[in-house]
Amino acid sequence: MRNFISVNDTNNIDALVEKALRYKADPFSDLQLGANKKIGLLFLNPSLRTRISTQVAAKNLGMETIVFNVDKEGWALEFAEGAIMNGTTVEHIKDAAPVLGSYFDILCIRTFPGLKDRAEDYAETVINQFIKFAGVPVVSLESATLHPLQSLTDIITIKEQLVKPRPKIVLSWAPHIKPLPQCVANSFSQWINAWGEADFVITNPEGYNLSEAYTQNALVTHDQQAALKDADFVYVKNWSSFEDYAAMPGDHTNWMLTNEKLKVSNNAKIMHCLPVRRNVELADELLDGPDSLVSQQGANRVWAAQAVLSEILQNNQ
Repeated sequence: MRNFISVNDTNNIDALVEKALRYKADPFSDLQLGANKKIGLLFLNPSLRTRISTQVAAKNLGMETIVFNVDKEGWALEFAEGAIMNGTTVEHIKDAAPVLGSYFDILCIRTFPGLKDRAEDYAETVINQFIKFAGVPVVSLESATLHPLQSLTDIITIKEQLVKPRPKIVLSWAPHIKPLPQCVANSFSQWINAWGEADFVITNPEGYNLSEAYTQNALVTHDQQAALKDADFVYVKNWSSFEDYAAMPGDHTNWMLTNEKLKVSNNAKIMHCLPVRRNVELADELLDGPDSLVSQQGANRVWAAQAVLSEILQNNQ
């Protein structure tokens, strides 16, 4: 593994999951692996779990971590080729990334989509430009279209809870008060499809279908109740429209998941990546109930990050 941007950067999901679970059982077993190595965490957008879990994971491997909030503490970066920089941007990525690459052994980037231009967001210009110019391995802490560390965490959590070999997993759209990116939903779909060990259903209102590039092997339905029938795991997440990019067509507040809706499931475990708008996306009764895996998911972020960083360190010595 050189970089970690999507599921395509790992050739064995189960092996990566097993490595994460070994670290969960023995966090300091590879404390010398990252000795005298430095990791840079660059944030162009806010973070809580991603930031802290990656710091903890790096420390467990003996690495020194430096965090830099580019959006608040650094110069405004320019990413466009051939840009005439007579506006608000001060430093080009061509100049910033190589210098940052000289400071660190691994560079981690978090950036969100602008949700204005679909082609621009789905080109993944920001993270691809860091990969192009930094000269060191790059890890996505969430990009314009994907959140691979979260998705690896999700599979780790599902594997810990498995009671049968091929579960039914449902990704259910949820209401929200503002347009959100498709990143988590895209990524979860991509990873579950690549994993190939579940019956995967995506349910969302009309107008909210995700890109088929990520949902190709899933059953997609607009009937939430039918999708929930016999479900073993239900992953709840909001996303704005991909088709009418970043729009929020229709009033779908009735899509919030409740205990009543889940009566048709197979005592489904409930998942969400956090942060969550309580009683908008998910009812308190589910978040605080015995079938909620939300806190377990959050805790498992450390082991997902540690497994990925370990792979990169071992393959780039």
